[in-house]
Amino acid sequence: MPILNHIENHQDLYLKLLEECVNIDSPSRNKNNDQFSRWFASQFEELTGGTVEIIKNEEFGNYLRCQIGSGDKQLMLSGHYDTVFPLGESAKRPFYIQDDKAFGPGVFDMKSGLIVGLLALKALVDEGEFPTDRSVVFFINSDEEVGSPQSRSWFENEANNFDAALVLECGNTLVTSRKGSLRYKLKVEGVSAHSSVPEKGVSAIEELSRQIIRLHAMNNKESGVTVNVGAIKGGMGPNTVASDAEALIDIRSNSLNDLEKIHAELESFEPFLEGAKLKFSGGINRPPMERTKEIEILYEQAKEIGNKLGMEIKEKASNGGSDGNFIASFGVPVIDGLGMRGGYAHSPKEFIYIHEAPKQTLFVANLIKNLEI
Repeated sequence: MPILNHIENHQDLYLKLLEECVNIDSPSRNKNNDQFSRWFASQFEELTGGTVEIIKNEEFGNYLRCQIGSGDKQLMLSGHYDTVFPLGESAKRPFYIQDDKAFGPGVFDMKSGLIVGLLALKALVDEGEFPTDRSVVFFINSDEEVGSPQSRSWFENEANNFDAALVLECGNTLVTSRKGSLRYKLKVEGVSAHSSVPEKGVSAIEELSRQIIRLHAMNNKESGVTVNVGAIKGGMGPNTVASDAEALIDIRSNSLNDLEKIHAELESFEPFLEGAKLKFSGGINRPPMERTKEIEILYEQAKEIGNKLGMEIKEKASNGGSDGNFIASFGVPVIDGLGMRGGYAHSPKEFIYIHEAPKQTLFVANLIKNLEI
């Protein structure tokens, strides 16, 4: 297998590139990320001979639209280079290898997946096995970890151009469905008063507390709806009845219909306390990635391709979101979770299994080459 030999012979390059990119800090909402986008653009052009369009962004790091081929069939690879870690994180705990594991900020989620995609394309090009019937666009953004607020427009404008998409998010199993999510801020307005005469005020904190109990009662294990109030704040001190309070809310479901119903329900919420006022702001953060017939067909193809490579391919539904949610919402069949195997995403313990890199790169290369789209 020439591609496998090529990939195995370039394992040192994989680790070199992984170390370089992990040691470039790339937190969301930071223009320092342009350092990473310049680095990846240079590597892509040099290693694959493809073209790179740098999509400027004022708030986040620039996005990259990397392309190889000019065939009629359009395949998207998708990934992100932003991480949840702040500037200076890689200086505190830079990339390192221990036994069969590689560690460092963002190594699992999802810089290792970006290198898998890059070297899969390089192997196909170098071995003369890049399929002439298709064009591959590798889109990489820098705001996925905060919900892709600006790159979302790229997916909305471009997704319909593609016949299928491969998302290189980290994972130990292929993902064929993901929950969608609603994100809200609930602001409560009360009436301030001295704590010695609470009857003269209306406590925004008490009102918010009652609303939180109401919100958490909406959790439904049978339907898969999850509701979580993850942050709260309010008031000015213990001797004052709080005139304001607010909460940040995350709601998830497998069904877009459920999310729309919940949205309507929240809009109908009334205060418990006379004189309190409620204001919800927000809405759908990511639509669900629902397991359609087209996704099922694509997964069965991937499973067969993997089996031919001696890999046991399985699927799962994920409670977490990715850019695969946006892509699938336009009817594009998606296979997600094609990045590296490892664990502890978003944690200082984050790692990948090094020995998995050649196998995963080979799998992605064969998907690019052999999927019928």
